[in-house]
Amino acid sequence: MNADRPPARIFVPPRSTMTSGKGRARGWVLEFVPAERQQPDPLMGWVGSGDTDNQVRLHFDSREEAVAYAEANGIAYEVEQPKPVVFRPKSYAENFRYGRTENWTH
Repeated sequence: MNADRPPARIFVPPRSTMTSGKGRARGWVLEFVPAERQQPDPLMGWVGSGDTDNQVRLHFDSREEAVAYAEANGIAYEVEQPKPVVFRPKSYAENFRYGRTENWTH
């Protein structure tokens, strides 16, 4: 890899906002940071660049596997630790609580 290239990111991707479950939400991703700016194509208007590394997303089961892959291939990397998940239990009775500040939506 090129020494003047920005380091790759190793992180846990967030779950989709369209789901409430945690299935298939585990795993780590190694993603390359774009080395050059994207520019519109004058003929078609599509946006692109000559840097093809930003199209690559490698998925790993653990952080250690991702770090080992980056070190074995000479890829500079930065590890982003996942944010802790805060679970706020709610009950159905909260919808009808007296003194509730937000609007009732149903």
